[in-house]
This record gives sequence, structure tokens and C-alpha cells, in this order.
Amino acid sequence: MSTDDLRIEIREFLSSRRARVTPEEAGLPAYGGNRRVKGLRREEVAMLAGVSVDYYIRMERGSLSGASDGVLDSLASALRLDDAERDHLFALAHRAPAGPTRRRRAPSTTVRPVLQQVLDAVTDAPAWIRNGRHDILAMNDLARALYSPVLADPRRPANTTRFVYLHPEAARDFFVDYDQITRDAAAMLRLEAGKNPHDKALIELVGELSTQSELFRRHWASQDVRFHRSGRKRLNHPVVGQLDLDFEAMELPSEPGLQLNIYTAAVGTPTADAIRLLASWAASQEHIPSERHA
Repeated sequence: MSTDDLRIEIREFLSSRRARVTPEEAGLPAYGGNRRVKGLRREEVAMLAGVSVDYYIRMERGSLSGASDGVLDSLASALRLDDAERDHLFALAHRAPAGPTRRRRAPSTTVRPVLQQVLDAVTDAPAWIRNGRHDILAMNDLARALYSPVLADPRRPANTTRFVYLHPEAARDFFVDYDQITRDAAAMLRLEAGKNPHDKALIELVGELSTQSELFRRHWASQDVRFHRSGRKRLNHPVVGQLDLDFEAMELPSEPGLQLNIYTAAVGTPTADAIRLLASWAASQEHIPSERHA
């Protein structure tokens, strides 16, 4: 990414976050109804962050080079950034030109055999590993059965974000909360792009989605970023029906950039019964395409 591209990204991110915060939310008087800007004014952000107006204007124009962690923390507080947005701000600042930079290692496209062994040892819950681009790199049998609609596309590695945006009919049938899923997917990709701006495969994926999906273009332009650590996933599986699953996403310290995802259901719930039924269905299949070497 060029310096000009980075400046544009910083400018659009900061201005979009500033426009989102009202004076009332920031504890400032609204001064009537004649405000000509949406959200906070630049001088109000500067005051809340404890920096000069000129300095904040330079930052919002894309110059974060040299900004200390204390200044970035104050700016994050002033703009009421959540944890994911704060991380994204720091990632953008650390990419600003201030001398030689070291590129991060590109996200892996394979997993070590021992990690596949770990997945296979999980027999009562769908478990899978992905990278920051949302490429599915390895799965256990139950995860392959659960995500069979995603795996129907023969392209490998399977990619969940490509599925939700480029196969919208199938994705709407599979994900009960499709609209939220698409917003989250774009926001997670943008967060990854902030951390790995030189990842060629990620750049290509964003380009592919941008040219083929107007919905993705809208969500990408929102500048939203989001973590995906835990929550509830509602799926409509073609074999066992609706599943209300709890998910946990855990980073793998031994494999930077990879994430282990596990879906579970509380004992005694209809979803727990459906997962057992899904496991029986998976075992009865003569062959389910393997993702072990996706």
C-alpha cells in the first residue's frame, strides 16, 4: 500500500468515527441545531484528545507518523473507539512512514499435522482453523458436515467471506442472520488489512469482492472494524435444520495469524440433539471431501 493510500485510509477512518459521535455522547453542549457537520467538529475532537487543533487536523489528513501511544489512546477515547477500532487505529499509526518498517509474515495457508490431530480429537463439537483472510485451512469431521453448504464451492481453500458475498442465495439460506454476518465479515477483513496491508492474497480477495459485490463495496466503505472472539451463530443446516450455536474463537500462539473456532451447544437443548444427529449423518456418508490440505 502506498503512502497516499495509507493517508486516505487514515483520513476516512478518523472522519467516519468522528461523524459517528454526537456532542451529547461526548459530554459537550450541542449549541443548538445549526451544526453543519455530522458528529463532532475537529476542534472538539482536539479538545477532548488534549491536542492542538492543527495537530488533530494533520492526523485526520492522514499524518499519524510520530504520534505517541498516549496521544493515540487519548484520540481513541475522544472518538469513543471500541477495542477493535482502537487496535485498527494503532495499526494504521504503526504503518505510517517514520523510518524502516518490517513487514509481517503473510498469514499461513496450511496447518501443521499436529493441529489437525487436535481438531480430530474434538469429536463432540465442530472445530476448524482459519487465517486472517477467512480461508478455512483445517476442520474436523463435524465441522465439515456443519459447513457443507460453504464447502459446496470446489474452490480451495474455502473462504467464508467469499461464500457470504459471492453466493448470496446459498448464504442467506444457511446463515439466519445473514445481514449481520456480511457486515461482520467485511469489518473483520478490514481489521486484518490494517494489520497486514502487504498481504497479496488479501489484497486480491478484497479486489475480487469489491468488483463482484455491491453489498461488499458498501460495507467496506463504512470503515467498520470488528473482533470475532465469541458469540452466537444461528445456522439453518440443510439436513438437521436450525442450529443456535455458541462459538469461541481463539488465536493460536504457536501459529501467529491462525485462529481456532469451536461451536458448542448447551446440554439438553434442541441444538445439542441436532449436533448429535449431524454427527450421525456425517458418519453415514460414504465420503465427505477433506479440507485437511485445503
